[in-house]
Amino acid sequence: MSPLFAPLALQSLELSNRIVIAPMCQYSAEDGCATDWHLIHLGQLAISGAGMLILEATAVSPEGRITHADLGLYCETTMMALGRVLDGVRKYSDTPLAIQLGHAGRKASSRAPWDGGSLIPPAKGGWQPVAPSAVPHSPGESPPVGLDADSLARIRADFASAAQRAVSLGLQAIELHMAHGYLLHQFLSPLANKRADCYGGSLENRMRFPLEVLDAVSEAVSAKVPVGVRISGTDWAEGGLNINESVQFGRVLEQRGVAWIHVSSGGVSPKQSIPVAPGYQVPLATQVRKAVDIPVIAVGLITDPGHAERIVASGQADLVALARGVLYNPRWPWHAAAHLGGQVRAPRQYWRCQPEGQKELFGRTYTGQR
Repeated sequence: MSPLFAPLALQSLELSNRIVIAPMCQYSAEDGCATDWHLIHLGQLAISGAGMLILEATAVSPEGRITHADLGLYCETTMMALGRVLDGVRKYSDTPLAIQLGHAGRKASSRAPWDGGSLIPPAKGGWQPVAPSAVPHSPGESPPVGLDADSLARIRADFASAAQRAVSLGLQAIELHMAHGYLLHQFLSPLANKRADCYGGSLENRMRFPLEVLDAVSEAVSAKVPVGVRISGTDWAEGGLNINESVQFGRVLEQRGVAWIHVSSGGVSPKQSIPVAPGYQVPLATQVRKAVDIPVIAVGLITDPGHAERIVASGQADLVALARGVLYNPRWPWHAAAHLGGQVRAPRQYWRCQPEGQKELFGRTYTGQR
């Protein structure tokens, strides 16, 4: 069997293969509510043959959105809108569905990427971002408001409530977004966290609030719902979070009972210098993988099936995640299976498309046609 197409369990959740579709912000929600775009987008990815599909970063509060058009799960209205989309997707797919929950922190109230991505001040229709410390993300931006004890308690509760809504919708796993320069990563990074209390300074202190959020979410959901974490392995910037600290954080996450660690990088500083190349983040995932005994997901310009196979076969990571590559080619898992001799599930409406000589690709085919 192709290692990439071997099954794997994330605690109680069984995956048919090691391909994960990573969360990808679509900036297409309306007041936090999922739209028909999400039905189209998630629908095609749910029939891709991937082992798990993680919904985009979903805000746990209105002020936790990156943009006005971010998906949210912070009230009954947003929950009903997402439920409608999920009902449509599930009607034709049994791919395990997870959701990534996050809070943008100081990167909130921004324009969509195609509109420049810059901060929108409250006077121009934005809102006041919050953060561990009153340190702006980019030079020239207004500083965020530093969080006090009451605000921290409210955010912990927001994460827990969003997780409960996710479980009520039947989502099968939760990933907490502690990467890409958003709020929980801001606490972890010395570049964004300048606090002098028990939440700042040492790595132990900088980990404290992200771990409190993890504990709140874990307590709020059933033990049958796996909770994973996405981290930035390094900030790629001087004085920032580094891979040695992320490895230590990974060990603590394992002790806290997380189901997986998803290793990305960067996002907290415009001064970052990233050596982008195929698989450029895989070594970060590998270092975390060597330190823990739970599944680790590698992500970052993994586009070639052979490369993905080698990552898993060599033990560099347990799973690979695709984002932009699967937007470009939503049937990437099908093509990878055909190339590597694997097998994927596909809807019966598409069984007839199996190439000649690949009649076992889907495990099923038409027996006859009038």
